[in-house]
Amino acid sequence: MKVIKFGGSSVNSPERIMEVKKIIESHDDPVAVVISAFNDTTDKLISLCHLASAKDHDFFKVYNEIEGMHLDFISTLFKKAKADHVLNKVNSLLKELSNIVNGVYLLGDITPKIQDKVTSFGELLSSLIVSELIEECELLDVRNLIKTNSDFGAAKVNFSVTNRLIKFKFKNLEKTVLIPGFIASNDRNEATTLGRGGSDYTASVFAAAIDAERLEIWTDVDGFMTADPKKVRKAFAIESLSYAEAIELSHFGAEVIYTPTIQPVYQKNIGIIIKNTLNPQAKGTTITQVDRGKPDRLIKGISSIDDINLVTLQGSGMVGVTDITGRLFNVLSHNNINIVLITQGSSEYAVTFAISPRDTQMAVEILETEFEPEIKLRKELNILIEKELSVIAIVGERMKNTPGIAANLFSSLGRNGISAIAIAQGSSELNISVVIKKESLKKALNVIHEGFFLSHIKELHLYLMGIGTVGSSLLKQIQNQKAQLLKDHNLNINVIGISNSRKMLMAQDGIDLKNYSELLEKQGERADMDLFVQKMRYLNYRNSVFIDCTASEKIAATYKDIMDSFISVVTANKIACSSAYQLYKTLKLTAQDRKVKFMYETNVGAGLPIISTLNDLVRSGDKIISLEAVLSGTLNFILNVLDENNKLSNAVKLAQEKGYSEPDPRIDLSGTDVLRKLLILAREAAYPLEKDDIKINAFLPPELFKGPIDDFWLNIRKHDGEFENRRKETESRHRKLRYVALLDKGKASIGLQEVDSDHPAYNLDDSNNIIVIRTERYREQPMVIRGYGAGSEVTAAGVFAEIIRVANL
Repeated sequence: MKVIKFGGSSVNSPERIMEVKKIIESHDDPVAVVISAFNDTTDKLISLCHLASAKDHDFFKVYNEIEGMHLDFISTLFKKAKADHVLNKVNSLLKELSNIVNGVYLLGDITPKIQDKVTSFGELLSSLIVSELIEECELLDVRNLIKTNSDFGAAKVNFSVTNRLIKFKFKNLEKTVLIPGFIASNDRNEATTLGRGGSDYTASVFAAAIDAERLEIWTDVDGFMTADPKKVRKAFAIESLSYAEAIELSHFGAEVIYTPTIQPVYQKNIGIIIKNTLNPQAKGTTITQVDRGKPDRLIKGISSIDDINLVTLQGSGMVGVTDITGRLFNVLSHNNINIVLITQGSSEYAVTFAISPRDTQMAVEILETEFEPEIKLRKELNILIEKELSVIAIVGERMKNTPGIAANLFSSLGRNGISAIAIAQGSSELNISVVIKKESLKKALNVIHEGFFLSHIKELHLYLMGIGTVGSSLLKQIQNQKAQLLKDHNLNINVIGISNSRKMLMAQDGIDLKNYSELLEKQGERADMDLFVQKMRYLNYRNSVFIDCTASEKIAATYKDIMDSFISVVTANKIACSSAYQLYKTLKLTAQDRKVKFMYETNVGAGLPIISTLNDLVRSGDKIISLEAVLSGTLNFILNVLDENNKLSNAVKLAQEKGYSEPDPRIDLSGTDVLRKLLILAREAAYPLEKDDIKINAFLPPELFKGPIDDFWLNIRKHDGEFENRRKETESRHRKLRYVALLDKGKASIGLQEVDSDHPAYNLDDSNNIIVIRTERYREQPMVIRGYGAGSEVTAAGVFAEIIRVANL
C-alpha cells in the first residue's frame, strides 16, 4: 500500500480538492491518504486562541471566517442532499470548537493543552470533508492510532505503541482510508499535535508502520527545486535525491518537506516521492537511501535560510581550554536553542554559530551567565553579534573528493561583490555553507545557481542611460541579435532599465525592446540619475552592466559609485576618461578592485579597435613612441565634402544631419572632441597627460564658439569664403586638409594640417578615422588602423561588442 499526503496548498480551494479526488481515485489499489487543514486554517486557529484568551472580540470574526470557509467548500463540492449530510457532521465539530473557544474567552487564558485541542480541528474538518468525496473510503481517527507524550505543541511519538496500533488497524484493511495529519493523542486520549510539518510526519509514521510501498507527498511545486523558485526564476525540479541530501536541503530552508519527516521512512528504507497537485504529470523528486539518478551534476541543490544572526564567543580564554566549547553548546542545548551552523578557526581563539534572530537575545543572556567569570572578572572572553544575515548551503553527495567545488562557489560570489562572512563544511563534504549579508541573498542564490546549474548560459542585465541616436541603435542591435547570441553563444541579454533626459523605466523581468519607446512614455517615471542608480543597486542583479550613451558630465561622475556596487560600466561618453588624470586612474583601479569591467573603446574611433590594441601592446611590454591620427570622423567628413559648391557652413550642417557631429557641432569644430580622444589615447599609451598638456592649433576664431547655437549658424557663414580660399590653395599644392592629432614621445598637439599624397590620411574618405602607431616593435613599419570613426550605427556596434566582452565570450 502507498501512503499519500496532501498539504494545505493542495486543498486550499474546492477546485484543488477536486484534483485531489482525481489523484486518489486514479489508484487501482487502496491507499492511505493523509490530509492537512484547508488553506491557512491552522494559523487562524492559533490566532483564535490568542484573541479569545486576550478577550479580544475579533475572535468572533476569525471564528466566522473559519466556519464560513468550510461551509462554502461544502456547498461547492457537494450536491444538496449530500451537502446536508456533510453539514450535519461538520456543524457538530464546529459547535465543539465554538464551545471550547468561548470557554477560553471566559477564562481569559489559554494553555498549550487547550491550544492543541483547538488546532486539531483544522485537520479533523478537512479530512471529514474530503472523505465524503471519495468512494468506498474510511475516515480514521488518528488520535486512536498515533500516541505521543504530553509535550503539547510538539509532542514526541511513542513508536512502540503507535506502530502496534497502526499495524493492527491495517492488518485486514482493503479500502482507501483518510487520515487527519498533524494531530495525535497522549495516553490520556488528550489531543496533541506533532509540531511544524506535522502532517508530513503523520504520513511518514504511517508509511513506516505498515511498511508502505512508498510515501508520496503532494504539494504545489514539482518537487525539490535546485533553488527557491521565488528567488531564482531559473530553478528547476531535482529528479532524485538521497535521504542525506534531502535532510541537508530541508535543514537549510528548503520547505518542501519537514526534516523529521524523513526519519521514520529512512529507517525502513522506504522511498519518498514529491509530487505537484497542480501538475500531476510532472515526474517529481524521488528520495531514496542511495541516489540512483544520473551523475550529471556535482551538486543537487542550493538552499537558504533568509534570517539568521551570528554569535561569536572569542578571546584568549578559549585558547587551549578544553571545556569552553562543551559548556557553550551544552548550555544552549539545555535551553532549546537550535544552532544552524558552527564554525571555528584552528587557533581556537573564537567559535561562531548561527541561530534564529528570535533566539539571539536569550542566547546572549545565557552565555553571559554561563561565562560570567571569564567575561566580567577575568575579561578573557567577549560576545559579538552580527545581524541581518542569511546562510546558503550547496548540497550534493558527489561533492566528496571532487576538487574545484569551493572555488566555483566563492569565485561566483566574489565576481559579483558578495563577501562570505562565515564558512562551514563537514568532513562528509555533503554540503558547504556560507553566511552572507541578507541584502545580497537573492543575488547570491542566482550567481551560485548560474555557476553550478546554468554554467553553459551567461546572463547579462543591462541598464542604458541615453536613447538618442547611439542608444536607440544599440537597442535595435540587441533586439536583432538577442536570439542568435543565446543560440550560438549561450548568452542571454536582458535590458532591465532605460532612461532618457525626461523619463526612465525599470522592469525586473526585462523590457520588451520591440516597443520600448512606447513603454517608456506610458509607464516611465521622471528621470532621476540618483534614483536610477539606487534602483540598480536595489535590484542587485548578477552580471549587471551600466551603459552610458550620453555626453553628460553628471552621468560620468557616477561611474565610481556604480562600480563600487559591483556593476560594470560600458561608456561611449568621453568625459570621465578625459577628465583629471587622477579620476581616470581611480576609475580603472576601482574596476580592478571590484573585479568589474570599465570599458570605453568607443571613446575613440567609434567601433575601431584602437584602445584595445594599445592596451595589448603596452601589456605585452611594447613602448608607444608616437601616435599620429585623424580622430574626428565629423571633421574628416566636413573636410572631404568641401568644394566650391559646398562651403564650410553647408558641410557642417550636412555632418549634423547625417548624425556624424555632436548635437552641438561646435564641440567638434573647436577640437574639444579630438583633444579628449588624444588625451585618452596618451593615457592608454602610458603617458599621464592632462588637458593643458595638449597644444591646440585652432582654425576658427574663438568668438565663434561663444553664445547660443543660433548665433553660431549665422556667424559661421562669414568664414565660408576664407575657408574656401584655404581649400583651393591646399588643392593647388596637390594636398588635402586633415585635422591631425599627434603624440610624440609624450608631447601632444592637435590642429589642421596639410598632408600630401604619401601621407596615410591623404585618401581617408567620408567620416573615416585613421591612427598610425609607432612602437619599439613597430618602428620601421608602423601599425595602421583605419575605418569608420563616426556614426550612430558603428558607435552602437562598438558599445554592443564591449557589452558582449563583459560576458567574457
